[in-house]
Amino acid sequence: MERIARILVRHSRRVLAATGLVSLVAALMFLRMDFNADISRFITEGNPVGESWVALQEKYDAADPINVLVSLPPGESFRTKTGLVTLAGLREQIAALEGVRQVGSVVPDRNPLTGAPLTAAVLAQASDPIVEAMLAASPVADLLIAADGRHSLLMVVPDGDAVEVTRRLEQLAPPPGAELVLSGNPVIFASVLSNLSWFLLVIPPAVIILLLATFYTNIGDRRLTALSIVPAALGALWTFGFIFGLGREVDIVTVIVPIFVIVMGSADGLHFVAHYQEAVEHTADRVERVASTLRQVGLPMILTTISTSAGFLSLLAADVRPIRQMGVFTAVGIGFAGIISFFTLPALMSRLDVQPRHHQALLGPRVTSLIKQLARRRWVAAALAAGLLAFTAIFIVRLEVTTDQLFFFKDGDPVRLAFDRTAEVFGGASPMMGEFVYDPAAGPDQLAALAAVEDRMESLPGVRTVFSLADLAGVLPPDQIEAALRGEVALPLGAMASGDGLRFLMFTESFTTADLRGWVAFTADQPEVRVLTGLPVLWDEIARLVLRAQIGSLAAAFVLVAAMLLISYRRLRETLVSLVPIALTVGTLLAFIAASDIQLHLVTAIASSIVIGVGIDYAIHLVAAVDHARAEGEGFSLRAIDKAGRPIIANALGIAVGLTGLWLSPFRFHPQISMIMWVSMLTAALTTLLIIPALLPATGLRAASGRPSSGAPSPA
Repeated sequence: MERIARILVRHSRRVLAATGLVSLVAALMFLRMDFNADISRFITEGNPVGESWVALQEKYDAADPINVLVSLPPGESFRTKTGLVTLAGLREQIAALEGVRQVGSVVPDRNPLTGAPLTAAVLAQASDPIVEAMLAASPVADLLIAADGRHSLLMVVPDGDAVEVTRRLEQLAPPPGAELVLSGNPVIFASVLSNLSWFLLVIPPAVIILLLATFYTNIGDRRLTALSIVPAALGALWTFGFIFGLGREVDIVTVIVPIFVIVMGSADGLHFVAHYQEAVEHTADRVERVASTLRQVGLPMILTTISTSAGFLSLLAADVRPIRQMGVFTAVGIGFAGIISFFTLPALMSRLDVQPRHHQALLGPRVTSLIKQLARRRWVAAALAAGLLAFTAIFIVRLEVTTDQLFFFKDGDPVRLAFDRTAEVFGGASPMMGEFVYDPAAGPDQLAALAAVEDRMESLPGVRTVFSLADLAGVLPPDQIEAALRGEVALPLGAMASGDGLRFLMFTESFTTADLRGWVAFTADQPEVRVLTGLPVLWDEIARLVLRAQIGSLAAAFVLVAAMLLISYRRLRETLVSLVPIALTVGTLLAFIAASDIQLHLVTAIASSIVIGVGIDYAIHLVAAVDHARAEGEGFSLRAIDKAGRPIIANALGIAVGLTGLWLSPFRFHPQISMIMWVSMLTAALTTLLIIPALLPATGLRAASGRPSSGAPSPA
């Protein structure tokens, strides 16, 4: 380490210049920044079930519609002439908006009998019996008008930027006395896009402020506190530069990558600064200060960078693309922060005038003194382990995977309320979609068999109705049916026929996951049904993949970390001892997720692998401190707590407090991550500082002759 320290000090300008150049390039990459608010796109790519859904949409040119729920005042109805005139007028307003390709409504664009345009003015002049007869003959009236007649559904198909169309619809004034509620994927995308921009502007600064405040209570010096977070901040900058340089977009998952890099990549910077602060007390030689610090924390810094990255890279075992992507990008960011901590931070600090005076930390010495007192009583470690095991055994059996496709929205979010309102009236904000096998050469005689399949599907639990061109048989004249099968008749639900199939829509009502899987199983056994898909099917598949990802990434993380420790220590005992705290932490984490009813979803499922990568850092630093203290004889575990305890506690609190800034996020799962990391980091720190010394030789907890007992605080 002396040679590395000498190079870093003597060539510090070059090191800092290289760091500045890379940072400038990363900052320039922000000019390529772009956002992806399409939730469905990043969960469908690389997913066979999702790709099947996208393929069906493309086959029938069935873009995600914006559902406009129109509600009249009590006592009024869309099944009257007055109501239909109101609806036709609204349809015309929406159709005139820029970016709208089609508006599906119970009132067709053209009179089905004459082919003439059917406007609100034309309807107003028609007699009541004619309007009511037209409504009675409509095959989609029961689909798009609620049973009480007060509510109707307009399906707006965007042409181009669906988010901009959504925003224009949000500004549209409803007809007098009516109420408009928007739902559908484009509405989700618009909300997510606004929230992503707000998140990047507010959350990272809040996290950095909280992190600095926590580190200051443990370091006691403002300038050194700021320096401790420099590697993580630059690592986050480099990571975003890397993401944008690859042409990647910021989405709802990758937006949290810089937060993870900042709070978890700060560990090495904190350990280096804390030990450098002590080195200043003993020598004025800048090379020796850096060398002394690197001797104590250099190898642990390398190992912790690898272990934390390994925790995130274990997410590659998941079959969910956004999870894999977040794992890779965060691992890269942690690597960047580690490089900056090992090279740039020592070069920077060697050029600063750090006075050899004691800085009284507000929290560190008091906490380490308490930890040492508890560690000397080995029964405390046993009681802690037993309590955590009992908690895990009680609650982990309640762990479930949520299939809520709106898990990222809070309960009172307008988007969630709009979806709930649409589901309350029409059974669901987005109908299921499927395809019947149909041979155009065989003619319309096939429709009867398809209608029979529809009847059986409608008898399934949770299915309100199923609609396809088979429902037109017996309703429209044969020539109009054949025209519809050829795609020559415009329907409010979009294209319904192709060269080898007929698209059908399944409108749902309140249903369970068991109901959903029953639909999929039923249609799989029907030779007339080629596919049944939709967001509920996709999110159910995501739930399955999340569970597999939890198991796979957890196993991969343990294997990677265990292999790394065994190679580094070359001693089985230290490897196994280091893994005990993290095993207890992961069990506690999963039990907490179940006990708090957060449950597993696309984001929380990755937490355990992250905790392994981050939490093992504490064991690495403590074991390294123990090895360094052995040469001085008995009490080596207590001296190790003196050296490593303060930065371990500081980092655990820093991560927990720093991620408290996620409570400002508009997304529901971000506060959940904050709670999860509070539990995980404090558990990891306590189990490391209490259980590892208890598993090492008892002489490590005995005060050496001539040394103070465990209650004496160490210098800050």
